[in-house]
Amino acid sequence: MEKKLSFSEVLKKYTMVIVLVLVVIMFTANTKGVMLLPQNVNNLVAQNAYVFILATGMLFCILTGGNIDLSVGSVVCFVAAVGGKMMVLNSMNPYLTMLVMLITGIAIGAWQGFWIAYVRIPPFIVTLAGMLAFRGLSNVVLQGQTLAPMPDSYLALFNNYIPDFFGKEGFNVTCFAVGIIVCVVYVLLVLKNRADRAKKGYSVEAFGGAAIKMVLICAVILAFMFRLAQYKGIPNSLVWVAVIIAIYTYIASKTTTGRYFYAVGGNEKATKLSGINTNKVYFLAYLNMGLLAAIAGMVTMARLNSANPQAGTNFEMDAIGSCFIGGASAYGGTGTVPGVIIGALLMGVLNLGMSIMGIDQNIQKVVKGLVLLAAVIFDVVSKRKSFIVK
Repeated sequence: MEKKLSFSEVLKKYTMVIVLVLVVIMFTANTKGVMLLPQNVNNLVAQNAYVFILATGMLFCILTGGNIDLSVGSVVCFVAAVGGKMMVLNSMNPYLTMLVMLITGIAIGAWQGFWIAYVRIPPFIVTLAGMLAFRGLSNVVLQGQTLAPMPDSYLALFNNYIPDFFGKEGFNVTCFAVGIIVCVVYVLLVLKNRADRAKKGYSVEAFGGAAIKMVLICAVILAFMFRLAQYKGIPNSLVWVAVIIAIYTYIASKTTTGRYFYAVGGNEKATKLSGINTNKVYFLAYLNMGLLAAIAGMVTMARLNSANPQAGTNFEMDAIGSCFIGGASAYGGTGTVPGVIIGALLMGVLNLGMSIMGIDQNIQKVVKGLVLLAAVIFDVVSKRKSFIVK
């Protein structure tokens, strides 16, 4: 029998979405609308593409029991150092270089995953060692120097924009049309998922709540694409991010392997007794993290148009913060890719808004730290109350 979710449950489920909207409104008011200028909306994507990518991979590590990867910022730097040396100093083909960068990231993920999954060294220790080691190796490869510029063919893959096939001046019609298509597909998927759940007797939201959610999300998507259309259209970096989000959302929600991550984080012993190879799950989490760190390294190197020893500094903190702010549990077993993206957007909006307002960098760190702490406190307290009620 179909069971409706109450309004309070729906409100709790979308707390971070509400917070994100309120933060955007606050910064828009304080910056007199500068926050939502087309170029700033574009910068929100370009400057935070690495956060979306790394946070998506970090989620799967956190799902296995609240584990994290402290090395991703250093891995981003090391992979970029390898790629920069190949393209700038050795004039190697950009596509071959990208392949080598991907293999490097996967190898690093496999290295760390082996010690974590099969030797059972705590992830904190293994990735802390990786953070130090790969930052040092980056300096060895670069010899303390910055390598620039990157080949134009490489930069075009990440920094260019999707052309407007309608050729209208001042407004990218193709960009806005893509926004409309995304909204239509999103609504159809939500309705289909709702119908499937109801048919199987699972609980679903009250239709009014679901309708309000769809309207709000579609309004945000259309407003976002409208602003991008007023600038240069869809940046290639957004395409990379969108593809990664789509793939990992499907893996997490629709595949058996994806459900294994939730199972391990929920109860590893029970999962192991049910016949699931938990060692393999841990290994895959960190292998995947290495792959996405390599992709983030490519995006970062293209945005900076250089490979330098300081690249990737504090990237791991942005990724971890995005996951917890986006609803991932500090204990593992809970979290979604869309939720993590909301968390990453909130981090990006905070960075952009405070930068526009000219707030001191140290104060910015304080604000982000407090937001992260508040998100984790909310998660812990809400779970404790739920447990008491039960």
